[in-house]
Amino acid sequence: MSINTLANIIGRPIADFQPCHRGDHFLNITLKSQVKDRCLNTLIHVSGSCHFSVSLTRVKCCVGARVMSTRDYAGVTMSRPIANFEPCHWGDHFLNNTLLDEGTILQIEQNVDELKVRVGELVGAVTEPQEQVELIDTLERLGVAYHFEKEIDDILETAFKSFVGDCQNADLNHVSLRFRILRQHGFYVSSDVFNKFKDQNGRFKESLASEVEGILSLFEASQVRVHDDTILDEALAFTTPLLKTMAKDLSSPLGEQVAHALFQPLHKGMPRVEARFYISLYEKYPSHDKLLLQFAKLDFNFLQSLHQKELRDLKEWGKGIHMKASFSRDRVTEIYFWITGVYFEPKYALARKLVGKTFKGITLADDIYDAYGTYEELKSLTEAFQRPWNKGFAEELPEHLKWGYYIFVETCEEAEEDLTKEGRAFCADYFRQHVNDMIKAFMQEVEWRHQKFVPTYDEYMKNALITSTYPLCIIATFLGMGEIATKESFEWASQNPMPDAVKAVSTIMRLMNDMGGFKFEQGRNHVVSAIECLMKHNKVSEKEANEMLDKEVEDAWKLINQAMLQPYVIPKLLLTRILNLARSAHVIYHDKSDGYTNINQILKDHINSILAFPISM
Repeated sequence: MSINTLANIIGRPIADFQPCHRGDHFLNITLKSQVKDRCLNTLIHVSGSCHFSVSLTRVKCCVGARVMSTRDYAGVTMSRPIANFEPCHWGDHFLNNTLLDEGTILQIEQNVDELKVRVGELVGAVTEPQEQVELIDTLERLGVAYHFEKEIDDILETAFKSFVGDCQNADLNHVSLRFRILRQHGFYVSSDVFNKFKDQNGRFKESLASEVEGILSLFEASQVRVHDDTILDEALAFTTPLLKTMAKDLSSPLGEQVAHALFQPLHKGMPRVEARFYISLYEKYPSHDKLLLQFAKLDFNFLQSLHQKELRDLKEWGKGIHMKASFSRDRVTEIYFWITGVYFEPKYALARKLVGKTFKGITLADDIYDAYGTYEELKSLTEAFQRPWNKGFAEELPEHLKWGYYIFVETCEEAEEDLTKEGRAFCADYFRQHVNDMIKAFMQEVEWRHQKFVPTYDEYMKNALITSTYPLCIIATFLGMGEIATKESFEWASQNPMPDAVKAVSTIMRLMNDMGGFKFEQGRNHVVSAIECLMKHNKVSEKEANEMLDKEVEDAWKLINQAMLQPYVIPKLLLTRILNLARSAHVIYHDKSDGYTNINQILKDHINSILAFPISM
């Protein structure tokens, strides 16, 4: 390639300087044997979309940063599947933003505690069953129900016992609300209760179409359906078009609530995001309770101040990692947002820290295997993980690979130190095993890519459930949960074959990721996805493949909903992490968009709303 041609391609005024007169003379007469034994290729980043591979014998430019082939001094051809990842959207904002001082945070916490007492008195004063359920719904939507878990459980125990009788004369709104709340709290109540709203032809009565709140409640109730809830499948089909029509004509705040529910059903939303939305909406309703609103706002701002400090600490740690592996996605802010969807409560600060580091390690490992490492390098890295873990082994790896190994070792050692104090050091063994399983699954994808092999959908999913990374994420979320995360719980989550809930959440993550990232992946040499497997072996179009995967995702949600019903196979607090992982995936990969890799405006708004801007009091 001529200098002029190269200049035209990359848009740089390249000078045609004379080469070094001596060439490699003084290298070859003294260091020849050393030079031949090692690869001296260096990756130079140019303008974000063009990469040069520089060696002693060759320069090759790859415009668009898709695939880079290089040849080292010994004549060995190398190929890197370079991805053109966008830089971090947030820059150093969450490193440099002004945080509240400890004195101010302490004062806010004291105010929260004072209001909590008053709200607790309000909860205890409500005795009418329907009002109690409505209050629970409001507390949960406002994001403050975690303060009153015992009181809520006691109320719902009574509501469960009287469910059938209470629903006999109740309208659609009240039946749907009571049904959803009880199901979300683990009480199995039969969906047959909705039969009374059907006509003689077995269809929902047309007269219901005028009950806006009832239709909205039924729509939200349909989101907690399990596999034998045929009537709720019908309810979803009945309510969705009605709500779409209503949303066009309704005034705010109800119209705003309907539009939001259609875009993001409450049950599948991230709790903090939904709380931030509802606090603003609740204030617009003339009937809102001023005490509840004040408490919700203050509590939200208090939690946000804690989360901002945790995010800054994670960003400071992650910045050092990214400087050493700049080819990988810099997504620490998105990682922390993801984790607040799994648990946001103050008592889980250590858990968020450990999971945050795990997510960063997963991202780096994923990018090494999918978007940077050569075939031979990845074989070596995989072998390193399968040996007993030791930080010293990282030094045997190339600089650009060692951090993919080191992060997991460091995070595990940090967790093990805390777990040992609790008498739970055994948890670290499960973490190591799941990391190793994930790495082997990543390497399987590399083998397929290397061989240009497209497996069947079933073959793909057997491996893809692991590369979803959620089996590892589940173990990581359990680490910081304290004594409730017993050895039996880790054993349950590590079963082969996977328990239904683990398989379901991994399916949601994998398939939503595949659908969201399909367009981006087509521009480079990438690992195969579920869409390609279906298109090749099932002879379907891209649109048909997406429809098939949408059905798989919906079926997976039904399995998760089933797992959240009593009797629980492991403690409910642990199962809730699995449910919340599904919720985070649903939000981040919503509407077939990979908001993690290529952040969209909706995700930017979510992150700003819960991590950047406090609520005005």
